[in-house]
Amino acid sequence: MTTTSTLSAAPGLRLHACAWGGAVLVAALLWTAARTMHGEVRVDPGEGRPTQVLGLPLIVGVTLAVSVLASGARAVLGRVTDRAPAVWTGLAVTVLLVSFVPVLNVEASGGARATLALMHLGVAAVLVPLLGRRSQAALPAERPGT
Repeated sequence: MTTTSTLSAAPGLRLHACAWGGAVLVAALLWTAARTMHGEVRVDPGEGRPTQVLGLPLIVGVTLAVSVLASGARAVLGRVTDRAPAVWTGLAVTVLLVSFVPVLNVEASGGARATLALMHLGVAAVLVPLLGRRSQAALPAERPGT
């Protein structure tokens, strides 16, 4: 019985891993392009806190964490509602919009702000369509009949 469960979960696990990897890759490529074009990506969070250089390890770590959280939210929604794809997509778009608040509230160059905004959009462009899928085989936590 465990073998069947593990085998049926494999396609969903692969999809989630691809979503995580794709999101990290997009963020890393955008960071690399920005770094090449205008040097370090720096932000000043204000309120007396020091200027922060956003390095590649931070970008990769935060993107991976957000991707895993998005996957977890999608899996939970798949268990509690038949409308998981629509609910998750609405939640993801809301989180994307809210994620722009810090981008607008930090002191940074235009290039740094553009980089951050593009990274947010790029990660969403990967996660929303992949994790918002309806397919039963794509998401192992889906309830029967969805």
